Amino acid sequence: MADVVKAIIPAGGLGTRFLPFTKAVPKELLPILNKPAIQYIVEEGLASDISQFFVITSKGKSAIEDHFDPNVELELLLKERNQLDLISSLERIARAAQFCYIRQSEPLGLGHAIWSARHTIGKEYFGVFLPDDIIISKVPAMLQLLKIARQEKASVIAVQEVPIEQVSSYGVISIKKQLTPNLFQVSHVVEKPDQKESPSNLAIVGRYVLSNKIFASLEQIEADKKGELQLTDAISHMMHNNEKVFAFKIQGMRYDVGNPIGWIKAIIGCALQDPQCAPHITKLLEDRDLIESFTLNRSKIVEHSL
Repeated sequence: MADVVKAIIPAGGLGTRFLPFTKAVPKELLPILNKPAIQYIVEEGLASDISQFFVITSKGKSAIEDHFDPNVELELLLKERNQLDLISSLERIARAAQFCYIRQSEPLGLGHAIWSARHTIGKEYFGVFLPDDIIISKVPAMLQLLKIARQEKASVIAVQEVPIEQVSSYGVISIKKQLTPNLFQVSHVVEKPDQKESPSNLAIVGRYVLSNKIFASLEQIEADKKGELQLTDAISHMMHNNEKVFAFKIQGMRYDVGNPIGWIKAIIGCALQDPQCAPHITKLLEDRDLIESFTLNRSKIVEHSL
């Protein structure tokens, strides 16, 4: 199996759960501390030796391109102020990564977004990052999958155990064979199953290493009732045509930043791991019920009429 150097980042969604903020700003640029969510994704890719990123966008998403493009005026201003360190992470990305932006004409599902990049992938394996999922881990999540893909010479999808009452929000795998406590061969995948019909509680999270054969399967599957192409259907189709697919329990802390509560949790979680932020956030959380707390103690809230 050749080295995997290409990845697709589907970023064409409307971000309706963050309206009205996302009316003008792509949800992929929601900040987690001082970096937008999509930058975490790209940095994970680079740390996994992926260097070519194909970003699937839609109308109103040009700010993503602007974020990763050089800004000469800003750089000159920061250089004059001796503050170039403020954008040093972007400079490292600019040196190491190549970006190609592909417009998705209609929001026709994750499968359609992947299919839109079919001409950029040769007869090779490639990664897929869903920017709603931020995974903080010692070993980059994508690198964990790539190790398994090379070992098994097959496609690999990241999974996580979820409470059975939450399976209807995910694609869920059915296990054909368990190889290790964290590695499974998949028999098929069910998109958002009912709790009683779910084949397991192992839910797919936003990292994949896929064979190029996925594109042939995307060509052949039918759209769902909403008119969308589901990637899970294409993965099942690929398996039914004798292509092995494995699932790996990803190691690390996953945050779903595709909804406001998950985004807030990600900010708090990342802040607690940041040396500068951690003491302040820890103190805030410890003090929330103290009588001296002016931040969260309701008895300290002053109410009066004008």
